[in-house]
Amino acid sequence: MTDRLYYLDPYLRAFDATIERVEPRGDLAVVTLDRTAFYPSSGGQPFDTGLLGASRVVDVVDEEDGSVVHVVEHAGDAGAPSLQAGASVHGEIDWPRRFDHMQQHTGQHVLSAAFDHLFNVRTVSFHLGAAVSTIDLAREMSAAEIAAAEAEANRIVWEDRPVGIRFATAEEAAAMPLRKEPARGGTLRLIDVEGFDLSACGGTHVARTGGIGVIAVASWERFKGGQRLSFLCGGRALGGYHALRDSVASAVRLLSVLPAELPQTIERLQGEAKAQQRLLGGLQTELARYRAEELAAAAEEVSVAPEAAAATGGTARLVARAVDADALGLKALASAIVSKPGYIVVLVSLSGPPVVAAVARSADVHLSSQKLLSALQATFGGRGGGKGDFAQGGGMNGSPEAILAAARQGIRAQQ
Repeated sequence: MTDRLYYLDPYLRAFDATIERVEPRGDLAVVTLDRTAFYPSSGGQPFDTGLLGASRVVDVVDEEDGSVVHVVEHAGDAGAPSLQAGASVHGEIDWPRRFDHMQQHTGQHVLSAAFDHLFNVRTVSFHLGAAVSTIDLAREMSAAEIAAAEAEANRIVWEDRPVGIRFATAEEAAAMPLRKEPARGGTLRLIDVEGFDLSACGGTHVARTGGIGVIAVASWERFKGGQRLSFLCGGRALGGYHALRDSVASAVRLLSVLPAELPQTIERLQGEAKAQQRLLGGLQTELARYRAEELAAAAEEVSVAPEAAAATGGTARLVARAVDADALGLKALASAIVSKPGYIVVLVSLSGPPVVAAVARSADVHLSSQKLLSALQATFGGRGGGKGDFAQGGGMNGSPEAILAAARQGIRAQQ
């Protein structure tokens, strides 16, 4: 069993240990020590990184037998002794990463305790991510409740209360006011935020709540019948403020308004954009009507099954063209052409790969547009679908000329 030095001294940055085992794992090596300051992934907190001798630690794993194993990139640089069982080795923790994790994890204890104290809402789970951390609450909270818990948590941070570490048996802990029931028995490691929170936890924490810096709730969403909150502590909160500040400054510069005017300015611009989209849509429809007349006038006559176009004596007019239009433009053009009787339309876009195609037919022509598109997709790939009168797909790998030639063959195959 590995002696976990971080249990008593999470601020320990360097240590010496004896190597017990070294096992190769491809280009990596797995190293077990008699003692370690490296924290393994556990309890929602990621592992530490750093150095063992000259080797970089890229993962730390908590084994079922109580040992902690260190996955390193190599067993030693050229000219340096390799990591070998029985040898002594010097370890160094990546301190900025460790301290960031200490801030986030202690901040989680305080924030979760604030929800528990104010609203009797428990934290179901916790995850410390690379950019933000999350807690999952047992029920959904209002914005006002979240703000109140955030304010209460920061009150505890700014009072700079001691964060103690102590140990207790499961029987002793049962008589203590723990925020949540321990997940295991035996001797428990307890993290005590003076007068505010007492929880069983194996993670690393700051020595006083002032070390958290600040706790900022960034966002929240419904999650599995409860609520998931994203939050930032300490250095991450400062980085989040910098990102928000720079985004607001850029928006203010681009829109030439004051920061407080951004919401109503964005709302006004959205309204104007919607009005322009409606106007543009009308103009595109009008333009499509004129382009459709031009394309329809140049249609070629094709034979179809007599029952497919009885009104036209077993023939239909085919518009098979490559045009400069996007998916919406293709649909508008095809719909305008087939509004008249006796037409089959196959249009492909010239806008660039992957190719988008639209297939349509007039109401009196009973060719299956969806079946024809499926035949094209079987040859050229892509995704899409539709119904008998109209189908559209994109992502086809082929030239417009090849797709149109295959479409003519597909029309003949449906005769």
